[in-house]
Amino acid sequence: MPVIRSAEAEYQRYKALADRALAQVPEVSLSARSGAGNSLAIICWHVSGNLESRFTDFLSADGEKPWREREEEVAPRAVTRAELETKWERGWTVLFATLATLGDDDLPRMVTIRAQPLSVEEAVMRSLAHVAYHVGQIVDQAHAIVGASWSYLSIPPGGTAAYNANPTKVRVPPRGTA
Repeated sequence: MPVIRSAEAEYQRYKALADRALAQVPEVSLSARSGAGNSLAIICWHVSGNLESRFTDFLSADGEKPWREREEEVAPRAVTRAELETKWERGWTVLFATLATLGDDDLPRMVTIRAQPLSVEEAVMRSLAHVAYHVGQIVDQAHAIVGASWSYLSIPPGGTAAYNANPTKVRVPPRGTA
């Protein structure tokens, strides 16, 4: 599989994990802070803002846009599920639209993020790692909020033997097909 398409599939997989985790959280808990950590709303605002900034005019402008308000992204907020979903989708939409225009021949091209030159490949891999980190936070925090009624996003505890007896490879469908 080409590198860009592989990265795109991983972004889709992480987005699906976060979406499935967030769907289990009661609306009132989306804005609640967990101890010293950020709320789910803050994490989603940050990921979306980061994706929108990094991937808007990806090949032609610095990834840290002057219009980005990172400090505002990480400020406490009370949001509805609809507001969260709207903001969340904005960043992902920009990301997927940009990835759709790229191919592996673009991997060595240079972009800048905060005035640091990076190859397209480095920038995409750095972003993918950033997304994975925050999706892990989302899943962990959502699980803590939901507690015993949590629906596992992969093999549940105690389910390994049953899964290994009948393994399936779960794939996220291409965007716009499911």
